Amino acid sequence: MLHIFVDADACPVKQEVYRVAKRCGLEVTLVSNSWMRIPEEPWLALEVVDDGFDAADDWIVDHVETDDIVITADVPLASRCLKKGAQVIGATGRPFTENNIGQAVATRDLLAELRGAGEITGGPPPITKRDRSLFLQKLDEAIQAVRRRKKRTLS
Repeated sequence: MLHIFVDADACPVKQEVYRVAKRCGLEVTLVSNSWMRIPEEPWLALEVVDDGFDAADDWIVDHVETDDIVITADVPLASRCLKKGAQVIGATGRPFTENNIGQAVATRDLLAELRGAGEITGGPPPITKRDRSLFLQKLDEAIQAVRRRKKRTLS
């Protein structure tokens, strides 16, 4: 069964995930290093992991299966989930794929180097309404693609 995992600590599109999951009848697990309030729904779970380095990422990778969907802005986590056959979408709606993950890793490394040298300060820009709209579209597309693929394999 298709499952959505959310790298939840800094995810700005949790409400959008809830809406789509409820409409599509999907289970969602939010993975976080600390407790957070979530709606009380039987299809929604919060997994609080140790505060260790990459503990949330490791938990997601340990539990994700082929054709599950992972929501994250974390490029190394996206890469690990792609290797397990998951669909991965960033909060701005950008899907991570086998075709673009190498470039995403290289860009991440370059930006980290520039930040370390003081060339860039601050984090990513705030999410926009357009980003939210694109995220909703890409999440819906990913769900439909997985469902079509599973339907074909069952036929």
